[in-house]
Amino acid sequence: MINKTGFVLVKPQLPENIGFSARCLKNFGFSSLDLVNPKENWPNKKAIATSVGAKDILKKTKVFSSVEKAINKYDVVYASSTRKRDINKKHLSFNEFIKSINKNKNKKIGILFGPEASGLSNEDIVYCNYIFKIPVSKKLESINLSHSLIIVCYEIFRNIKRNYFNKNKKLDSVINKKKLNNFLHFVENRLERKGFFQPPEKRKTMLINLRNIFGRTELSNKELRILSSIFSKL
Repeated sequence: MINKTGFVLVKPQLPENIGFSARCLKNFGFSSLDLVNPKENWPNKKAIATSVGAKDILKKTKVFSSVEKAINKYDVVYASSTRKRDINKKHLSFNEFIKSINKNKNKKIGILFGPEASGLSNEDIVYCNYIFKIPVSKKLESINLSHSLIIVCYEIFRNIKRNYFNKNKKLDSVINKKKLNNFLHFVENRLERKGFFQPPEKRKTMLINLRNIFGRTELSNKELRILSSIFSKL
């Protein structure tokens, strides 16, 4: 699905944003970024500079003279808009947009973003199947172009690669309870010699607290060796 999804920037004004957008795509495994009538000449050194590790995406980027030509390769096209349009198109909430993306996962999907200052025009949107909006605070609804892209890329990626978000890192060689108890007996004996458990009537409570501290941890063999060395030195 990621390989079937492409992004189209319509009349982008800042080449730096094009570079940032390419970087956003590569962060989440996307590779197709095209332009419609960018304000500055293309290719552009400023865009390449901000793309960092995504220069390969910019090398494949094509420039089109119209939205109509830019979307010819797609089956379904979505338009990003911050405002409600008086146009006969289905407006999707952001959750509905993601669900629609999943529903059309076997099709070639295009996602359009407009220029930084004004967004997509109604003339651009007529070529799209759906309009969606990224939910933001009403105090400031305008989002930077590359920020919009990274939100969309992340949400699509999150829905496709669910296993990435469910993986728990396996702890390396966690010690068994016997090793932990031997370590605690060692610490207890050393503290006893130093007269740590004072007053004597609080010794039991202090030992419980000490065991609770280490009982909550999942120490590795390496960590246990380090702690044993520290206590030995002390």
